[in-house]
Amino acid sequence: MSKPVLIVIGHGMVGHHFLERLVEQDLHKRYRIVVFGEERYPAYDRVHLSEYFAGRSAESLSLVEPGFFVDNGIELRSAQEINRIHRGRRCVVDAQGREIPYDKLVIATGSYAFVPPITGSEREGCLVYRTLDDLDAIAVRARRSQIGVVIGGGLLGLEAANALRQLGLETHVVEFAPRLMAVQLDDGGAGMLRRKIEALGVLVHTGKDTREITVGNHGRLRLCFAGGDTLDTDLVLFSAGIRPRDQLARECGLQIGPRGGIVINDQTCTSDPDIFAIGECAVWQGRNFGLVAPGYQMARTAAAALAQQDAVFRGADMSTKLKLLGVEVASVGDSLAVTPGSQSYQWTDGPNEIYKKIVVSADGKHLLGAVLVGDSSDYNTLLQMALNDMALPPHPESLILPAGDGQAAKALGVAALPDQAQVCSCHNVSKGDICAAVKDGCIDLNAVKARTKAGTGCGGCVPLVKQIMEYQLTQLGVEVKKDVCEHFAYSRQELYHLVRVNNIRTFDELISRYGRGIGCEICKPLAGSILASCWNDYLLQPDHLPLQDTNDRFFANIQKDGTYSVVPRIPAGEITPQGLIAIGQVAQRYHLYLKITGAERVAMFGARQEQLPAIWRELVDAGFETGHAYGKSLRTVKSCVGSTWCRFGVQDSTALAIRLENRYKGLRSPHKFKMGVSGCTRECAEAQGKDIGVIATDKGWNLYVCGNGGMKPRHGDLFASDLDADQLIRTIDRILMFYIRTAGRLQRTSTWLDNLEGGVDYLKEVILQDSLQLVDELDREMQQVADSYQCEWRTTLESQDRLPLFRAFLNSDSSDEAVVMVPERGQIRPARIEEKPAEDTAPVIPATSVAGGDQWQQVGELADIPANAGIAVRVAQRQIALFYLPRNPQQVYALDNLEPGSGANVLSRGIIGDIAGEPVVISPLYKKRFRLRDGVSPDDSGLRVNAWPVKVEQGRIWVGSQPLAAADIPDEEIAC
Repeated sequence: MSKPVLIVIGHGMVGHHFLERLVEQDLHKRYRIVVFGEERYPAYDRVHLSEYFAGRSAESLSLVEPGFFVDNGIELRSAQEINRIHRGRRCVVDAQGREIPYDKLVIATGSYAFVPPITGSEREGCLVYRTLDDLDAIAVRARRSQIGVVIGGGLLGLEAANALRQLGLETHVVEFAPRLMAVQLDDGGAGMLRRKIEALGVLVHTGKDTREITVGNHGRLRLCFAGGDTLDTDLVLFSAGIRPRDQLARECGLQIGPRGGIVINDQTCTSDPDIFAIGECAVWQGRNFGLVAPGYQMARTAAAALAQQDAVFRGADMSTKLKLLGVEVASVGDSLAVTPGSQSYQWTDGPNEIYKKIVVSADGKHLLGAVLVGDSSDYNTLLQMALNDMALPPHPESLILPAGDGQAAKALGVAALPDQAQVCSCHNVSKGDICAAVKDGCIDLNAVKARTKAGTGCGGCVPLVKQIMEYQLTQLGVEVKKDVCEHFAYSRQELYHLVRVNNIRTFDELISRYGRGIGCEICKPLAGSILASCWNDYLLQPDHLPLQDTNDRFFANIQKDGTYSVVPRIPAGEITPQGLIAIGQVAQRYHLYLKITGAERVAMFGARQEQLPAIWRELVDAGFETGHAYGKSLRTVKSCVGSTWCRFGVQDSTALAIRLENRYKGLRSPHKFKMGVSGCTRECAEAQGKDIGVIATDKGWNLYVCGNGGMKPRHGDLFASDLDADQLIRTIDRILMFYIRTAGRLQRTSTWLDNLEGGVDYLKEVILQDSLQLVDELDREMQQVADSYQCEWRTTLESQDRLPLFRAFLNSDSSDEAVVMVPERGQIRPARIEEKPAEDTAPVIPATSVAGGDQWQQVGELADIPANAGIAVRVAQRQIALFYLPRNPQQVYALDNLEPGSGANVLSRGIIGDIAGEPVVISPLYKKRFRLRDGVSPDDSGLRVNAWPVKVEQGRIWVGSQPLAAADIPDEEIAC
C-alpha cells in the first residue's frame, strides 16, 4: 500500500526546520515527502547572509546535514518552481506543467523584498537584498561602482548597508520614516544608532520620500526626492521591508489576510483543512511575523498537527538582539511604550555612545519592554523578566544605570527563572529542558547544545544557556571546573603558577608534566603567552613557534583575505618628519593601504606574508620597532600634547606616555591592554576609558585602573592620587604583574577587577598596603621583563634561519594569486576575486608514477617544515598545506590550503592540536577544526577540505597529484 503524499512548497529556513521536525517524529516513515525549492541552493542561513560578503561560502551557510534527504527518504527538487495549486484535483503543477498529487500540502514560500512604487525602480543597477543570487548580483554590480544607496532604514536595510560597506562602496541609507528602525527603536535609541553608524562613514538620510529614479551625471542613477533634493549613485539596493509570498494561495482560493498573507489558525491550518502554511507567508490573527523564531514555532506546530498531537501556535515574541554595522542593538517587548499607563526609564552615556531604556507597567512592578543601543549585554536578563512577568526590583532604574552594572542579572539570577521560561526561542528550549539535559549527563556547553539545540540558531541565548548549565551542575553538587581545555585540568592562574614556580621553559615540558595529548588552539597560545610573561624568550624559537597563533607567528595582525597589517610603534604618537616619510615610502613601495588609527599610530594593510621581512627591514633601518598590534600585550599609550604645547596642561603628558610605553612594550598578558595619559582634567587622551589611565594634577598624577572603551565600556576606578612619576610607575608595575598572575584566559582588566573579590579596595590592599607580602616579587618580575625586552622583528631579521618561515610556499617564490590589491580613490584596497587556478610557478621536479597511474611531486625537505606546525606548497595548480608532527613515529599530513568559508589560502598557518588523540588543525581566521587525516571537521561533518596523499622518502616530501578518495583514507593514523 502506497504512502500518502506530503508536499512542501518552499525550502528555506522554516521549510527545512519543518522537515527536521517531521523526521524527529518519524513522519517521514508515514508519508512520502516531496519538497520543492525555488532556489538552486538547499536551505541556507539567511540570518547570517551578510557574512557571504565577508568571505563565507554558500556551502558553509547551508542548514542541511550531509545525507539528510537520502537517509530519511525525502525527495528534494531544487530550482523547481510550483506555478499552481489545484485544490479540487488535490495536486500541484510545476513550471514544466507536470502535476504532482498530494494528500497534505504545506506552503512555506516565505516572503519577497518589497520594492516601493517608485518610477524608474526597474532600471539597471536597481537590486534587492534577499537571496544568495541577489548577493551575487550585488557583488557583480559593486565591482564597477563607487557609491551605493540602500532604500530602507529598518533591520534589513541596515544589514544591506553593511553589505555595501563590506564591498568598499561609499554607502548611503535612505529612510522614509523620521528615524532608523522605526518599528523597534524610540527616538532616543534611533538617534544614538544613527550617530554611531554615521561615525563609521555611512551617510543616513531620514524623512526622505523617493519619488523617481532617473539618469544622473556620468550615467549614474539619480534618486529624486520629494522637495527637489537628489542623490546620485551607482547602485540602488531596495530593502524597504518584506511582503508575504501568497500568490499561489490567492489563485487557489485560500483565505488571505487584509494586508496579505495566508490566514492560518492555531494549528497553522489554512481555510483548507489539508493545507498548512508556515513562516513569513502566513498571517495569524492579523499578524505577520518577519523573524525566523516565530516561523520555527509554526513549523513545530504544523508537524505536531500532522502527528495528531495537541499543539497550538500562540504568536511569538518579536524581541531582537543583533549587531548592525558593528553596533549592538536590542529591542524587547513593548519598546515604544504603547501600553496604556506604562512608564519609561532612560539613560544615555554620551561619551561612550550608549542608550538604554526600559518600559514598566503602570504599577512599576513588571517589565514591559526595553531598548538597548551600544551595549546589549543585559538583553537576555531583561527579556526573561519581560517574558515571565517577573517582579522588578524596588528601583527599576537600577537595571540600566551604570551604578547597577550587572544588577539586572543579580536581581534576576537563573535561580529565579521558572522552569517553563523560554531560553532559546529559535528551538523552543526552556530552562527546564536545559536543566533536564544536565541531569541526564550533559556537563559541558557543547553537550547541552547537541541535546537541546539551544544556542544553535541565532546564538543570542548562549550566555544564558551556559549560566543555567553551571547553575544546575552546582545544584547537583558537581564542581564547575574552570579547566582551560581537555588537555589541562587547570585554570590559567594555576598554569601560570606551575610555570613560574617550577621554572618550566617549554610547552612540551608543561604538557608532559601536567597535561595530556598534544594541545589545541586554546592551551597552546595560552601557554605561549604565560611563558612569554614569565621568561620573555623569542617567540620563533623552535620550541615556541608551534604555540603561536598566526598573528604572533608572523608578528603581524592577519586580515580576512590572508594578508597582514604592519603597525610600527610610535610611542605617545610622537613621530619625526623622517619617520612619517619612511612609512609613506614603505606603503607606496609595497602598495599598502594606510590608516591612522584611533591609538595615535599609522597602520599599513595588505602586506603579504612573504613581504613582511622586507617591509620590516626598511622600518627597522628607519628607527622603528614592532608595535605589538598583533599580541596580547601593551598596544599603545595615548596622550595629549600636555604642558609642552597646551595652555591648559599642567604636566608633560607626552614625556610620561613615552616613558610608560617604553617600559611596558612587549609585556605579554592575558589580554591586550591600553594606557592613556592626559595632561589635565580636560581628559583629551580619554585616560579613564583605558586599562591604565593617568591624569595630571598640580601635585603629580592621578592613577585610574581597569577602564575599558571596548564592547562594554567602563570608566576606570581612581586608585591613587598625586603620585610622582617614580611612584606611579612602581604602582603600575605591581598592578600589571598581579593582573598577569591572577586573571583568567583572555580576561580584560575591567572584567578581572569586577570578578576580583573585594574589587578595587582589595586591589589597593594588595598593591598599596602589601597585604599579601607580594610587592617585592612583583617588582622583581616586572623588572626582569623590562630588562629582557627585544624587538621581535629586529631579532627575526638577524636570525637567518628564521626568515624562510615567512615564505609563501616551501617550493615556490610565487605569491598567493587569490589576493589582489586595487587602487581606489587614492588608496589601495583588497579586491575579492573568484577562486581560480593559478599559473604554476613551482619549480619543475620530476614526477614518478606509482601503482594505478598516480603521480607524485617532490615539494621539499622534511627538515624545512617547522615541527608541530605547517607550511604551504604548490602542487601543479593547487595550494597544499603540509603539517609535520615529529612524534614517534613521525607523521606528515597534507590538506587543501584554502580555509572554508573565508576564501583565503591560510590553513597552513593554523595551530596543530588534537581532540581525544585525533590530530587536527585549527584554521587561523575563523577557528574551525579539521582532522589532519581526512580533512573533515569533527564539529560539522558537512565542512571539509581535501586530504592529499603524502609520503617521506630519505627526508624528502612527496605529495600525490590527486586528493585522497574517502576509501583511501585510513581509519587510524599512518606513520610516514
